[in-house]
Amino acid sequence: MLPHILTGHKMKLYEFFNLRGQLDKKTDTVLGVAGFVALLSVWIIITHFNMVPPKILPSPFKVLMVLGELHTKDALVRNTFYSVSLNFLGYLEAIILSLLIGFPMALFPCVRSLFCRYINAFRFIPIPATTGIFIAWFGIYSPMKVHFLAFGIMVYLIPTIIQRIEEVDKIYDQTALTLGSSMWQRIFHVFIPGALSKLSDDIRVLTAISWTYIIVVEMINAQGGIGVLYWLANRQVRVEKVFAILAVIMLIGVIQDRIFQRLDKMFFKHKYL
Repeated sequence: MLPHILTGHKMKLYEFFNLRGQLDKKTDTVLGVAGFVALLSVWIIITHFNMVPPKILPSPFKVLMVLGELHTKDALVRNTFYSVSLNFLGYLEAIILSLLIGFPMALFPCVRSLFCRYINAFRFIPIPATTGIFIAWFGIYSPMKVHFLAFGIMVYLIPTIIQRIEEVDKIYDQTALTLGSSMWQRIFHVFIPGALSKLSDDIRVLTAISWTYIIVVEMINAQGGIGVLYWLANRQVRVEKVFAILAVIMLIGVIQDRIFQRLDKMFFKHKYL
C-alpha cells in the first residue's frame, strides 16, 4: 500500500514541476486562488507595519474604499465604458486593416518586396510621438483616438500576420496544388484557416497594447475616460485612487482575455480537442 501512496505523491510532484506541463483544472484554480491570497497577504503586512510609506504604497483596504468615491464623484462606470468603447473600436479597426494589409504582403512576393521592410520599420516608431500627426489628419475628437489606438496595434499585428502565414506548413499547399486547386482556393482553404487558428492567440495578446496608450490619447481634448481619471489622480497625488484605477483596468483586461478565449474556442474548436 505504502509504495502506491509514494508513487502517487511522486506523480503529483512530477506534474507540478514538469517543464511546460499542464495541471488539471481544479488544481490550477486552487493554486491561482492561493497565489492571489499570498500576494494580498504580503501587501497587507507591508502596509500594516508601514514598511513602505503610504504615499508610495497604500493599503488594499484604502484602495477598496476609494472605489466608492470614484463611482459617485468621478463617474467611474461612465468613464470606463467610454475607454472600453474606444478600445473596442480600435481593436476592430486594427484587426480588419491588419488582415487586409498583412495577407497580400505575405502571399504575394511582389507586394512583400514593395512594402514589407517599411511596415516592419514602423515597429520602431515611438507611438506617443505620432499624436500630432493623428490630430492633423483626424482632428481632436473620438474618431482620431480610435485611429490612434488602432495604429498602436497594427504596427505589431501586421508583421505577426505575415509571420503566421509563412509558418503554414508547405505540405498543405503542395497537397492543394496536387489536387488541382486554384490560387483563390489555396488562399481560402489553406492559408487563411492555417494562419487564423494561430493568429487568434496573437490578436488576444496584442490588442492589450492599446491600453498602454489610453492615457496619452484620452488627454487630447479630454472627453472623459479612465485614462483621464488616472491622470487626475496622479496630479492630485491620490495614490490610492491610482491603484484603484489600475485595478479596474486589470479587471477589464482579465474579462477581455476571457471573452477572447471563449471566442477562440467557439471558432477554432480543433485547437482544443
